[in-house]
Amino acid sequence: MPSADLSAAAARRIALAAQGFGSPRPAGAVTARHIRKVVDTMGLLQLDSVNVLSRSHYLPVFARLGPYPREILDRLTGHTAGRLQREYVEYWAHEASLIPLATHPLLRWRMARAHDESWGGMQRIAKEQPQLLDEIRRLIAERGPIRSADVTQERRPRTPGQMWNWNDGKVALEYLFWAGEVGAARRVNFERQYDLIERVLPAHIHSQPTPARADAQRELVRIAARAYGVATEPDLGDYFRLPRAESKLRVAELVEAGELLPVTVAGWNAPGYLWPAARRPRQVRARALLSPFDPLIWFRDRAKRLFGFHYRIEIYTPAAQRVHGYYVLPFLLGESLVGRVDLKADRQAGVLRVQSAWGEPDVKHDEVAVELAAELAELAAWLGLDGVQVTGPGDLAPALAAALSATVG
Repeated sequence: MPSADLSAAAARRIALAAQGFGSPRPAGAVTARHIRKVVDTMGLLQLDSVNVLSRSHYLPVFARLGPYPREILDRLTGHTAGRLQREYVEYWAHEASLIPLATHPLLRWRMARAHDESWGGMQRIAKEQPQLLDEIRRLIAERGPIRSADVTQERRPRTPGQMWNWNDGKVALEYLFWAGEVGAARRVNFERQYDLIERVLPAHIHSQPTPARADAQRELVRIAARAYGVATEPDLGDYFRLPRAESKLRVAELVEAGELLPVTVAGWNAPGYLWPAARRPRQVRARALLSPFDPLIWFRDRAKRLFGFHYRIEIYTPAAQRVHGYYVLPFLLGESLVGRVDLKADRQAGVLRVQSAWGEPDVKHDEVAVELAAELAELAAWLGLDGVQVTGPGDLAPALAAALSATVG
């Protein structure tokens, strides 16, 4: 199929619009309809336990809608009881993620590979202690939903360099989650409550026939292509963490079927693929702080390719080796990533702390600072904090402090 040409700017605008940044934020109250549209546009919300600012899955919705009632998202995800029924469920999609209910059957091929492709400790438990899996299955059937603490017997000494310190019961429980036998019925203080998957999913989802692996993966690539607008094959495969060989096959099949259009994007060193229905706005006027786990930037090669923005998350980097800070959010203004800020919600003091603020090369610090100050003020109010304080270094910090002071004045 002949390849079309796109400028770098056109590709960037397509990508921003596909991710939900091509439309203004709601002028009035944000409802479940707005939130549902945003999450479905992205296709999933990545989960992460770090809470120095906010749980990560709340932030991409704020980036696109501005202040919204988090309790609505909690009800839609089953994290709390309420009038709205669950519409999203947890599974390993792009890491641990919240996904639409209809996406869950598309990942059964991954569940079926749990015995061979889950993390090493999970595989070991499944192969060496099948009786433990049976015991936990019985426990969940009789008592579910249960917490991981309900299967905890003793803690093993921490192994140097190991992030987690799970005992065998916890590992077995996570294996059953990976295998799709159990799911997250809800979360309490962000702790999963596990139950049998048939009691987590609605009957019409659980009873769906399992799609063929290739069919399921093609649909996952379609979801990724809609969410990205224009992308390389590695971009598309990474969205749901497909094995690379299978990602290449699925993309090639969709190209052959005419569902993906090959494009040459100026400055890209890899072939691009365009979703035919992707919007092509002439201009994007966005303003957003982006979580490290936002789909717009979570694949760092793509962030560099689209925005010329070199971004590495430094949460697990020793403090002395960090360049920009612990929990750094890029700042999107218009069609560009113009800066980054290390943020902390100091809940005891009631303050949103800017622990560092950095501008990108060639940006006008005063102009960026005014827009960033406004966005930070909205974020602080949404988090229930009384104000914003610049407390750390960075070449953007002085201008930001001045802008915040002028706003308060």
